Amino acid sequence: MSLQWTAVATFLYAEVFFVLLLCVPFISPKRWSKIFKSRLVQTIAYYGNTSFIVAIAILVFLLIDAFREVRKYSVTEKVDLTNNPVAVDHIHMKLFRAQRNEYIAGFALLLCVLLRRLATLLSQQATLMASNEAFKKQAEGASDAAKKYMQENEDLQAKLKDAGIAVPEVGKKPSGVGVQEENKTLKAEVRSLKDELEATKKVLLKSDGDVKAMKKQAENLTVEYDRLLNEHSKLQVCTGNAQEKKSMLFTLFIDEIH
Repeated sequence: MSLQWTAVATFLYAEVFFVLLLCVPFISPKRWSKIFKSRLVQTIAYYGNTSFIVAIAILVFLLIDAFREVRKYSVTEKVDLTNNPVAVDHIHMKLFRAQRNEYIAGFALLLCVLLRRLATLLSQQATLMASNEAFKKQAEGASDAAKKYMQENEDLQAKLKDAGIAVPEVGKKPSGVGVQEENKTLKAEVRSLKDELEATKKVLLKSDGDVKAMKKQAENLTVEYDRLLNEHSKLQVCTGNAQEKKSMLFTLFIDEIH
């Protein structure tokens, strides 16, 4: 076996090993997904994409060459070599090697594509398993919440019954007359509530106007108070000056008498 076909055979054995390793049952798809997403494997996949395409091209070229060799040495039925048995054995040997090389190249090419597809399927299965677990947890949470709400509803109905309030049973269809009366009652209640709301709005607007008026009046009173306070201060100043003048005149008058 030549060097190139020895390399192809070694590549085929490595592919068979990796395919069997991926098919091992005790390694879960999640574990394979973690391995595929590791930094080392991501780096190899990033830089090995071109190498993979080159390997595919080489295997295709070798498969075509092996197929040509098989066609070349498949002449024993067309050529009469009964007088030369050594040539017959030589041609059979060449034909056997060509067929062997054809099988090696074909299976290597098949396993190369199969190995990549198997790794992709394992990653997708791991993603689906993770999504399934998330959906399962979400469904369990929704089921627990529904049970909780149902229990709260039952407790509320029990409290309403204890309070003497009629509670319609779930799933029981009331009669048509009762439904119409209930609709009329509800409409009347809605109408009364709307009227109360309008009245409340009017009262609120009126109160708002009163508050604004009182606020304005308080501001005016504050201004008037400040003005009166200033006038009072001025009067106090004037009164003090007049008293001083009177005391001075009285002193002068006493001095003149003496």
